[in-house]
Amino acid sequence: MNLFNLRRPAVAVAERKIAPAVTQPADALSREYLMPAVERAPQVFVRGQGSWLWDSEGHAYLDFTQGCAVNSLGHSPSVLVKALGSQAQALINPGAGFHNRGLLNLVNCLCESTGSDQAYLLNSGAEACEGAIKLVRKWGQLHRNGAYHIITASQSCHGRSLGALSASDPSPCNRCEPGLPGFSKVPFNDLEALHAAVDSRTVAIMLEPIQGEAGVIPATQAYLQGVERLCRELGILLILDEVQTGVGRCGAMLAEQLYGVRADILTLGKGLGGGVPLAALLARGSACCAEAGELEGSHHGNALMSAAGLAVLQTVLEPGFFEHVQDSGRHMRDGLSRLAGRYGQAEVRGQGLLWALQLSEDIATELVQAALHEGLLLNAPQADVLRFSPALTVSKGNIDEMLLRLARAFARVHAAQQNLRREATA
Repeated sequence: MNLFNLRRPAVAVAERKIAPAVTQPADALSREYLMPAVERAPQVFVRGQGSWLWDSEGHAYLDFTQGCAVNSLGHSPSVLVKALGSQAQALINPGAGFHNRGLLNLVNCLCESTGSDQAYLLNSGAEACEGAIKLVRKWGQLHRNGAYHIITASQSCHGRSLGALSASDPSPCNRCEPGLPGFSKVPFNDLEALHAAVDSRTVAIMLEPIQGEAGVIPATQAYLQGVERLCRELGILLILDEVQTGVGRCGAMLAEQLYGVRADILTLGKGLGGGVPLAALLARGSACCAEAGELEGSHHGNALMSAAGLAVLQTVLEPGFFEHVQDSGRHMRDGLSRLAGRYGQAEVRGQGLLWALQLSEDIATELVQAALHEGLLLNAPQADVLRFSPALTVSKGNIDEMLLRLARAFARVHAAQQNLRREATA
């Protein structure tokens, strides 16, 4: 029997129905081809500038999510547009096996601005956290008799790759797959529980200075300083996941600076690229133990993404930038606090330009939808939490406009609740 005759005959080229490669209007494009991996609003956005987005119908939206803190300088900032355009004309990606000037410029700037000894560029925060796990376990082989166990905090979220997910709590990351072995989780802001979890297998403690997906829950200063002290006393490493809090988001280059601590390994992402895929793994002292081939990746640190990261870094490191973030953050905190008091909501918490409004009931999803009707984009990491992560360049006028639209969203939700109560009693 000739097995080749069992294959299905190839379809003649003339018989194939291939859609023409033409650009269609946004309202004519089908959503059926898109995998339903992420819940998306129905709007199709076509243009952005600063704190504003416009959809295909011409409606304007005030964006206080900025891609969950990804667009650090807002939508299409001129400094980023110029950097990407100039670099694209010169060199996009020479390949991972070669140096490029943008990569070297960026890692030099990163190390000098963060007081780090080595940097490795990646595409996402999850990859940076994966790299931190690999690096710290390599350190454990060299310096701690093969220790590999990593302690993390409950409700943490370090990304959605398998290793990063294993270091996370499933609930904040909205995942339920079984993780890799070698991780344990203890309550956040509980130093005694953390100390009790350390044993001879422990190689590192991995924490977010502010737990973003859990609802913007900051570590207390006493806790984080206590964690650093514990690591030094026990001879283990401290990993700080600053994917969401770094690069100016909290009003400093790194959140660790605000806490007065110093990690052995840091991860950066989100805002580092200003909207394009870019992340970094930073190491200090003896944690700089990686060898060639141990942190591989195909496009890490390509010239185009490096140009974007350098443009972002140079902007946030300009004199007065962090002070602007802190001042705008205080203005937003005060406004949210007044609004929370007016509508009987709970606390406002956060730092810099990363804030959460703790609600008195589980209406965050309804508020996000009501805000969308008011032309305001918000995020709800928990059922009773609204999160605010505007552009670091946001103006006080934009913040005041956000507060007005949010107040209307609250009024819209409360009116809907009252209508439901009336119908229930009718």
